[in-house]
Amino acid sequence: MMHEDIEEVLIAEEQLRAKVVELGEQITRDYQGKNLLLLGTLKGAVPFIADLARYIHLPLEIDYMAVASYGDATRSSGIVRIIKDLEGPINQKHVLIIEDIIDSGLTLHYLMDMLKRRNPLSLRICALLDKVRERDKQIALDYIGFSIPDRFVVGYGLDYAQRYRNLPYIGILKPSVYQETIDPRSEHRSPAEFQSRERVE
Repeated sequence: MMHEDIEEVLIAEEQLRAKVVELGEQITRDYQGKNLLLLGTLKGAVPFIADLARYIHLPLEIDYMAVASYGDATRSSGIVRIIKDLEGPINQKHVLIIEDIIDSGLTLHYLMDMLKRRNPLSLRICALLDKVRERDKQIALDYIGFSIPDRFVVGYGLDYAQRYRNLPYIGILKPSVYQETIDPRSEHRSPAEFQSRERVE
């Protein structure tokens, strides 16, 4: 059973639901009369953006991007290759990036720079989880669900080896579950993001 691999439930299902409602209400107030696009990053943000959109009581669009972060197996360089791009231009839209978790900040920093060059009307970030740690790049977060310790978390979209995304809560994974060769600071990257420098160059 998946639940047996969890050391501790960090954020319960009921807490997640209440926070999503709160964020939805805040975003509804802030984006009244604006052409809003929710931009989700695949795959981790899918449950969050799906729930959040139901509590934003405004006309809006939803689109997704999937990116691969160049680097070695345990460390992102922050240089992004687009795997799936947006379906259309954003120069007439207020873009709100929906992230599951902010960790090193490298990939998101690069993605923000890329999107700014497409001239959106505004560009802001809503993150469900803000991991408290020293970041490689500082990111200004406009909406934050929870600040969490620098632990190995899964659930509600977050995975380890593509598993545990369907847990309804955020839990700390038992150290015995993950491989010794994996740096816990890189646990939330998909297989597409684990590209060696040799393959990139």
